[in-house]
Formats: sequence, C-alpha cells, structure tokens
Amino acid sequence: MQQVPFPLSPSLWAATASAPPPTQPLAVSVQADVLVIGGGYAGLSTALHLAERGVNTVVLEAREIGFGGSGRNGGQVIPGLKYDPDALISMFGQERGERLLRFAGSTADVVFNLIDRHAMDVPHVRKGWIQGAHNTDALRIAHDRAAQWARHGVDAQPLDRAQVGRLLGTDRYLGGWVDNRAGAVQPLSYARGLARAALNAGATIHTDTPVTGLTRNGGKWVATTAGGAAVTADRVVMCTNAYGGDLLPGLKTSIIDANTFQVATAPLPETVRVGILPEGHVSSDTRNLLLYFRLDHQGRLLMGGRGPFREPKGQADWAHLERVMLKLFPQVAGTPFEYRWCGRVAVTRDYLPHLHEPQPGLLVDIGCQGRGVGLQTSMGRAMAQYVATGDASALPLPLSSVVPFPMYGLRRLYVNAVVTWYRMTDGGV
Repeated sequence: MQQVPFPLSPSLWAATASAPPPTQPLAVSVQADVLVIGGGYAGLSTALHLAERGVNTVVLEAREIGFGGSGRNGGQVIPGLKYDPDALISMFGQERGERLLRFAGSTADVVFNLIDRHAMDVPHVRKGWIQGAHNTDALRIAHDRAAQWARHGVDAQPLDRAQVGRLLGTDRYLGGWVDNRAGAVQPLSYARGLARAALNAGATIHTDTPVTGLTRNGGKWVATTAGGAAVTADRVVMCTNAYGGDLLPGLKTSIIDANTFQVATAPLPETVRVGILPEGHVSSDTRNLLLYFRLDHQGRLLMGGRGPFREPKGQADWAHLERVMLKLFPQVAGTPFEYRWCGRVAVTRDYLPHLHEPQPGLLVDIGCQGRGVGLQTSMGRAMAQYVATGDASALPLPLSSVVPFPMYGLRRLYVNAVVTWYRMTDGGV
C-alpha cells in the first residue's frame, strides 16, 4: 500500500464529495462467485455489472471507496487512448484495432450513461476536451489527431490559436483540437456513486479490509485479510492499479507508479471565472509532462501535472503548479490556493492498459495512463462480461503476460532523468 500523501489539507474531492454509502470491514469469512479486489472505478464497475447479471460478487477495499487514483485524479472524462486511431490499427490490425477504437471511443458515454441511469449524486459537465498545442510540431500532430478521429465519425475539430485562446482563456497555446465527447465529473463522488449502484444491484462491499494473501486451493481462490476473515471465490478480479503492493508477485514491477500533483484555487470571482474555460471545456496540453486544468462545479480553477516521485514533504512540492497556473492564467492572481493533493498513477511500458490472467480464474487489470475515469469504468463492464461468460472477445485487449520494467529498483533515477529531459524539451509555459 502506498503512503498517504502529506496531510497539508484534504483533497478538494474529499472536501466536496457526496457522502459514501455505508460499508463495513469484513468480519467473518464468506464465499462468493467472484471476488473483486480494489474499490476504485474498475473494481466497482466490475462488481456493478456482475451483480446486474445475478453473479454473487464481493468487493474488498483496503481503505475506503476511491482511496487510490479514483479519488485523487483530475476528474476529466476523456475517451480514447494515448495512441491515435491510425497507430492503434497499425499495432493491432484492422479488425481488432477497429474494435479497440470503438471501445476506447465509447468510454465517456459509459460514464455519463451510468450517472444518468443510476441517478448518481455526481456534479458533472459534458462540454468537450481541448488539447492545446505548446509548439508548432505539436500543433501539426493535434490537427492530424482531430482529422483521424473525424474520419471515424467523431465530433472532433482542429482549432487555431484564436479559437483556443477564447475557449481556454489563455494565449499560451498555438492552437489545438477539441473532442466533444469528453467532459468532467467530481471523481470521488463518482466512485461513491458506482459503489452505491453496485450495492443496490446486490454486490457486497467491504472497506478497511486489506487483502494480505491470495492462494488457490481445490479449484477455488482464497483471499485472506488483515482482520483474519477470508473470502473464498471461484474467480478473482484484481483492480488495485498503482496501489496493489506485493499481492501478486511481479505485478508492481510492471508499472511505474508515478505521482501526479494538483492544486485548486478558492472559487474564482465571477468577473474572472467568465473568462476562463467559458464554455465548460476541460483541457490538457501536448507537453510530454502535460498540464491539465479545468473548473470544478463550484468555480475553482484546478491545475495538475507531474511532481516529485517521492511522497510530498511540504507545500513547496506544489509550488511549480502554482507558478504555472499564474503564467497561463494571470487573471487569477490574488485568488488564494485552497487545496493541494496528489496520488499515484500506473504507467505501463507501452502506455496501454494491461489485462493479465496469470492463473486460471485470476484476472488482473492495470494501467490507465491518465484516462482512468472512462477507461476503467468501461474496462470493468468488459471484464464483468468476460468473467460471467468466458467470452474473451468481450475484452478490448488481448490477455498478456506480466513483464517487469528493466532495472525496476532504479526507477526513481531514470524517471527523474526522463522528467528532467522532458522539462528541457517541452520548453517553458
């Protein structure tokens, strides 16, 4: 389990989220058809969709609903993957590539449809995502990206400098593109909404229940917990992402568990707020060390990006984001920063989500690359179908082996070296 970030203040999301549904630690040993480990988007979506099929499903969460990345991210719901359509088809072939595109392109639909269908208490907006280009090469790539998605029937358009400046409220980008499928949610409220929907569908959720061991015995899986009780199940779906520890040998060395940092202002004065993201878009840019920003439902401006690999030691670890925000949006000068928080993300070697089945009946999902809200919600639905039916075509990606990063023990050194290089090549804001 990763350490809790430096407690300067609660995150914005923890401070403004809707109440969680009532849950309790696992007190006595139970049996289930399927055990889901991890109470984030992927695990809760898996449990919801299995329960709706009538499958007896138990979720074990080590801390609380949305404790990991699901409660710490920027709340942007962006469809697609890190790769553009042409690249995905080249990587996976025409048939599988097109299927993966359909899956990736529908992830925002899945989120907003679930919010509506279950009447979740989740502040949300769906006005599109703008990717601003920070240099001329990036502008060419952004316009080509828009054209590729448009060829696949997506409502996407290239934007020039004036358009991006008007829609973002900053003149620091040369242009970009807009994907009108995207939007934003209050991410912790959404995780709690998924949990409530899963409970209403018949799933069982136990929080504050770390899984300490996972073994196979007589064709069944047995998960032991820190409190002594166990869950015996026919199948296990593991959805711990960057917070899984050593539960499955070798899994944590297959990702880089980078830290993403965020700051949020106090609610902006109306005279300032009307000029920043005036039509409700969310945004991230084309830098290797990308910046992402949006307004929350109460008018705060959020800015996110990379920070130290280690856990933060104090307020200074967020100072770079505060400086960047004031460079991009000098009009917010004088508005205090109310919240600073961070969380771990799981970055894979190929920047794609990974699905593993290291033993019969054990399915592992890991890696979101910064698009976890929609991606992992949709992945949960796909995994539920696979677990319930055995139909591998339900999965958007082929099952793969767990492959460790080379020289994993030195990851902090080479991640810091890569970050330094990207900072030089990205240029200043």
